[in-house]
Amino acid sequence: MPGLLRGMARTAVVAGTATAVSNRVSRRQGERWAQQEPQQAYAEPPPAAAPPPQADPIERLKELGELHEKGVLTDEEFAAQKAKVLAS
Repeated sequence: MPGLLRGMARTAVVAGTATAVSNRVSRRQGERWAQQEPQQAYAEPPPAAAPPPQADPIERLKELGELHEKGVLTDEEFAAQKAKVLAS
């Protein structure tokens, strides 16, 4: 029985040590990454968002009409999209 307890104790110590080391390494890596993120944010400016291309309203209405005829758009969806195109 003492051999069994000794083996269990050794396993518990090894497992506890491994967990502690793993947690320490994870914490250190997290701190390093947290320090690098602000530096990278200033090093590379974000890409400028390109304005959406202005589609020809007639072409857009034709596309919406085709989608409506195919059943992709309901009557309400078609009317809402048509109003948006005509308002712009």
